Amino acid sequence: MKSFLRTCTILFLSYPVISFAHTGLGEHHFADGFIHPFLGVDHLIAMLIVGIWGVLNDHRVWVMPACFITFLGVGAVAGQSGYTAPALETIVAGSVVAFGLMLALRLKPGVLTTMMLIAVSAYFHGLAHGAELATGLNVLAGIVLGSALLHILGIMIAMCFLMKRPELSQRLGKTVAILGSYLVFSSII
Repeated sequence: MKSFLRTCTILFLSYPVISFAHTGLGEHHFADGFIHPFLGVDHLIAMLIVGIWGVLNDHRVWVMPACFITFLGVGAVAGQSGYTAPALETIVAGSVVAFGLMLALRLKPGVLTTMMLIAVSAYFHGLAHGAELATGLNVLAGIVLGSALLHILGIMIAMCFLMKRPELSQRLGKTVAILGSYLVFSSII
């Protein structure tokens, strides 16, 4: 597992500075929305970690991913409507750092605190998705379905590998925090 995490870190650090998911405006369809969350390293990691976090810290496994999906949708609609935020990519990358640190430090804030962090992060992730893709419910449905699948994958990873091995989840959290820090730095320069 240690060599796997090291290899993943090296691969992610070798990615170009600009996220692959942010493809610009134009005509988009369901498939574009569906694949979008898988192509941006920041989005991919955050959604996996939310699924993992839900399993490791709450008996209601689906509450945190459902919160993320809900506010992702709200943010995506806002983004499609033309709303944006200054330093949006830095904020999104910062959420990856926050999720990684929560996992690495084994922080266990209350459910409401965790859901507030997830809701705010999801809104900005959605804003980034929505700003990059054309308007339409078909694109939004694709984003939501792709994101939900990433949450399910995170849940499966936690249930299969991390529940009984807290040291692995701690290492994963450290790796995610480092990758997130790289993404923050990349978004600034």
